[in-house]
Amino acid sequence: HHQAASIVAWNDESHVQDNRVLYREKMQAVVPILQQVMSVEIPAAGFCLWAKLPIDDERFAQTLYAEQHVKVLPGQYLARTVNDYNPGVGYSRLALVHSLDVCIEAAERIVACLSEINRVG
Repeated sequence: HHQAASIVAWNDESHVQDNRVLYREKMQAVVPILQQVMSVEIPAAGFCLWAKLPIDDERFAQTLYAEQHVKVLPGQYLARTVNDYNPGVGYSRLALVHSLDVCIEAAERIVACLSEINRVG
């Protein structure tokens, strides 16, 4: 019985196609909002954005969470430093795992946060 269920699950590609459509829709809605304050493009695949930040990635993640209650991951946490170089420094990983409305609201909060940081300095 377990093998039959597994075969059915592995042969079902419809959920994969559905998820691709949902993530593409989120990317198309969120990226133009974020491009107001950071360098980010729609990736060929995936559910995360890899955004180039105008400020330190740790500072951004901490400030965004403290002031806007949005969680992102500093890019330097996803890469390893080799020869004093970490390719993730200055980037942030933004996972678009919530609903479209929540992702749009988070993008708007990110814009507000970076706009305030840029204003204050």
